[in-house]
Amino acid sequence: MLHITNIQKKYQLEEREHLALANVSMHIHKGDFVAIMGQSGCGKSTLLNIMGFLDTATKGEILFLGENVSIISERKRAEIRKKHIGFIFQSFNLIDELTIFENIELPLTYLNIDKKKRKERVLEVLEELSMTHRKDFFPQQLSGGQQQKVAIGRAIIAKPMLILADEPTGNLDSKNSQIIMQLLQKLNENGTTIIMVTHSAQDASYASRIIRLFDGQIVSEKFQET
Repeated sequence: MLHITNIQKKYQLEEREHLALANVSMHIHKGDFVAIMGQSGCGKSTLLNIMGFLDTATKGEILFLGENVSIISERKRAEIRKKHIGFIFQSFNLIDELTIFENIELPLTYLNIDKKKRKERVLEVLEELSMTHRKDFFPQQLSGGQQQKVAIGRAIIAKPMLILADEPTGNLDSKNSQIIMQLLQKLNENGTTIIMVTHSAQDASYASRIIRLFDGQIVSEKFQET
């Protein structure tokens, strides 16, 4: 699904250059559940943003479904994101002025899906998340765990083949963290490919592969039974 070859990312910080990623290569196959770990500042989130085409690499090549996204236009990258990739962030990134229903529905409006089909799909996702009774609430009326469930609903509403999760339980207590990880595990079991950045060994235990970064480089890769 996703092939990354010799990715390098440099940032200019005042008068010096910072190398965030150095010649990173990896292959993500359909159905994988990959956890990316490492200390703060090692390049985990930068790598995730590049894999989701939210950022561009300084050097290297990225193939998604066989297409070289390193050389296509930003407009075409945006189309790929809308159709195939869902994002989950540590800070939820919900829109406070929209209801839970409207937050989850939002990606479908960008895909020009008619209102009736949007409603059917949102209600389906709300039922799956056990959040139907909260559909008319606003984000600030929910707990952190509930907000993250809504963020997952928004990420999966368009049935993406790939979900990128950046510290999805970072702001949650252990009970809600477990609920969120079980939701991600279920999505993976149903065929969704997941790449997750995490500091948590407990969260990483749900993944079938753990990749560790140090100073912008892959230093280990381990496959595990889940």
